[in-house]
Amino acid sequence: MLPLARGIYSNLVQITRNGRVAIHTASALRCKAATEESSVNEEEKEAEADTAPDGKDRTKVIPVETSIRYLKSDAYKTTYGEEHVWTQYRRNHKGMYAPRKTRKQCIRQGKISTGNPCPICRDEYLVLDYRNTELLQQFISPYSGQVLSYSKTGLCQKSHLRLTVAVEQARDCGLITYDVPFREYDYAEYYGKKEEQKK
Repeated sequence: MLPLARGIYSNLVQITRNGRVAIHTASALRCKAATEESSVNEEEKEAEADTAPDGKDRTKVIPVETSIRYLKSDAYKTTYGEEHVWTQYRRNHKGMYAPRKTRKQCIRQGKISTGNPCPICRDEYLVLDYRNTELLQQFISPYSGQVLSYSKTGLCQKSHLRLTVAVEQARDCGLITYDVPFREYDYAEYYGKKEEQKK
């Protein structure tokens, strides 16, 4: 290589090396500023999250007394009207026919994990408890006195189990009345006629 070309080449190499260092330091400063801004933005978002309640959070425990008052309130009547809680609910499913069983649970780790939760899980003020008989009556058939199937009500498996337990507890405590089938027997078939017994 000619000495002139060698000098130009070495100068170019030094310029690019120094330029890279300058570029790297500038990009590092930009990244540092961006991370500081993002940390400030994250703190602002956390502060906003603390002020606005999360609609999917179900960790807050609602007392049964509040649920009973909610069932008599105007908010409940505007939401559901005179119908049962489960009548307006429609299951989302793939394909033409609904699967035989509903989902196992709607709430996982304290949050609603699905886009279309069951009628009990979607409204946090509907508490399944044996003292909340007005809510339990909505899930009992007026003809047979049995708990309605989850395929009809659309409840998830976990809520349906809690419902059946609450209904049994309410029946044991006498809060929900149920009919015991009464059968009329013709005792003459078993014991014979009274005249025959006298002879």
